Amino acid sequence: MPTREEVHAQLTGPGGMFEVVTEEVEGVPIKVYKERMRALRQVFEMGTARGDDQEYVVYGDRRIGFSTFRRLANGVAAALRERHALAHGDRLAVLSANNPEWVLAFWATTNLGGVLVGLNGWWKADEILYGLEDSGSRILVADKGRFERIKDQLEGLTSLEAIYLVDADPADYDDPRIHRFDELVSESDALPDVPIAEDDYAVIFYTSGTTGRPKGAISSHRSMIANLQNTMFNAVAGAMLGGGAVISTGGDGGGQTVSLLTSPMFHVSGCHSGIVVGMLAGLKLVIPVGRFEPDKALQLIQDEKVNVFATVPTMIWRIVEHPDRHDYDTSSVTSVAYGGSPSAGELQRRVQETFPNVGVGLGNAYGLTESSSVATLISGQDFIDRPDSVGRPLPVVEVKVVDGKGDEVPTGEVGEVWIRGPIIMPGYWGKPEATAETVTPDRWLRSGDIGRLDEEGFLYITDRAKDMIIRGGENIYCVEIENRLVEHPAIADAAVIGVSHPTLGEEVKAVVQLEPGETIDEAGVKAWVAETLANFKVPQFVELTTEKLPRNASGKLLKNVLRGEGDVSFAETM
Repeated sequence: MPTREEVHAQLTGPGGMFEVVTEEVEGVPIKVYKERMRALRQVFEMGTARGDDQEYVVYGDRRIGFSTFRRLANGVAAALRERHALAHGDRLAVLSANNPEWVLAFWATTNLGGVLVGLNGWWKADEILYGLEDSGSRILVADKGRFERIKDQLEGLTSLEAIYLVDADPADYDDPRIHRFDELVSESDALPDVPIAEDDYAVIFYTSGTTGRPKGAISSHRSMIANLQNTMFNAVAGAMLGGGAVISTGGDGGGQTVSLLTSPMFHVSGCHSGIVVGMLAGLKLVIPVGRFEPDKALQLIQDEKVNVFATVPTMIWRIVEHPDRHDYDTSSVTSVAYGGSPSAGELQRRVQETFPNVGVGLGNAYGLTESSSVATLISGQDFIDRPDSVGRPLPVVEVKVVDGKGDEVPTGEVGEVWIRGPIIMPGYWGKPEATAETVTPDRWLRSGDIGRLDEEGFLYITDRAKDMIIRGGENIYCVEIENRLVEHPAIADAAVIGVSHPTLGEEVKAVVQLEPGETIDEAGVKAWVAETLANFKVPQFVELTTEKLPRNASGKLLKNVLRGEGDVSFAETM
C-alpha cells in the first residue's frame, strides 16, 4: 500500500492526473491545476453527457436524469434570455428551500454567464430585502413560504424586474412582476454560448460581518472549479489509499454513488460541494422535501441506498441520537463527512455505531464562504487518528499561521489562520474596503480563525473567528444582534456571547443592560430581535441587568468576564 505522500506526489507531480503548477492569478503567483476547465458550463456539459440511465436529482416523486436535466436547464436559460435579456454579469437571486428549481436556476444562470445570488432561507424580511438591493438582482426565484416574508415590501426594489414562484399561484398576489417558475421551463438542446472567462463571477453568497450588514462573498468560475478538482483529487487519492475518501466515485458494485444532500444550497457546502461536485462526479443527489427531520433522512437513506452523507454536525447528531435509528437499514452508507465545527471523538463513535459500514470513510473539512468551500480536509485513517484536526491543505491550497504582524509563527504555535489559492474569493460584492481588510495584496485570505499546524501539516482550529458564534453550522456575528438590541428604547447596552450546546455547538445568549427606569422582559427581548433577524440569531438565553457591562479603558466589551473566564470583576471595569 503506497503512503499518503507517495500518492500525493504521483497525482500532483509532472504528468499526474492532478498536476499542480504555478501561474499568475490577478498578478500573484498561485498554485493551480495544470489541466482544468475554465467555466462551470464545461462542468455542466461534461456531466450531463451521461444520459438518463443515471439520475442527477431525486426530490420526492420527481426523478431527473442527467440528459433530461440538461435539456430543462437549457430551456430555463433560453427563457431567461428571451424574456428578460439576462446577460453576462446580471444577477438572479434564489430564496427557497432545496429543490430541483434551485438547481435549475443555478445552472441556467451560470451557463448564461450570469451571477446566482443565494439568499439565506432563514433570513427575515429586512435581511432579504437588503440582500436583493445590495446585489442588484434583476430576477428572484422563490418559494411561497419565504416570499410571504417580503411580499408587501417590494415597492422600493426597482431593480427587481420579475419574480418566479416555484409553488404558488401568482393570482394570489397583486404584483404584475410575479409569475410561476413553470413558465420558464421547457426543453432545449441548445447550450448557451455566451463567452465566459475563468475569473468571471459565478455566485454571491452572503456572510455576516463583524460590523454592519452581511457581505456578499463572490465565488468565481475559477474558485468553484478549483474546489471541485480538490474534491475529485481527494476521491482518487482516497481510493488509491484503500478507501476513506469523503466523496467516493462509485456506489456498491461500482454503480452510481448516491448522496443525501441536506446542506442548504445557499451555503457553499450545498452548492459548491453538492450541486457542482455532484454534476461532474455523476452523483445522484437525493434532496429531502421540506425541513430536515432525522426519521425522514433515515428513510431516504434506506429507500435510496445512500452511500455518501456530507452535512453539518447538528444534523448528524440528530440522526445518531434518534431513538429509532437502528430500525432503518443504513448499511449502504460508506462515507460520512461533517464540516462546520470541530468534531468530537464521541460523535465519531456514534456515527460508526449508526452507520456500520462507514469504517474509515469518515471525514471533516474546514473552509469558509470566502474560500469557496473546502480549504483543508481530513478523512480515512488520518481522521480516526486525529479526530480534533480539520486536516491538511488540498493540493492547490496554502495555509499558514501568523501572528498579529502577519509573520508566520513556528510550527505548533497558535495564531491566525491564513489561506491562499485559486479557491479564494475575488472579493466582497461592492465592498472594496472590506475586501482589502480580508484579502491581502498577495491574495492571502485572513480567516479570522485561530489555529495551529503540527509537524505533518495538519491544521487544528483552536478558536473561532473573532466574536462569532457557530450554531448548527450557521455563522452568527454577535455585533449584528447587539446592534439590534441597543435600538430598543429600554436597552442601554448589550453583549452577545455563545453558550455551549451538545448538538448545536453553541446557542446565543444576550446580556442586556436596562436604561434607568425602563423595563423589558426576556420574551420582549427575543421578540425585538426576531422582528428583523433570522430565528437562529434570536437569543435562546437572556440575562437582564441594571449594572454596567464590563468594558476596558478603550470601551471594548470584556466578554471573557461575561463568560466567567476572566479575573477582572465588574467593579474594576466600570
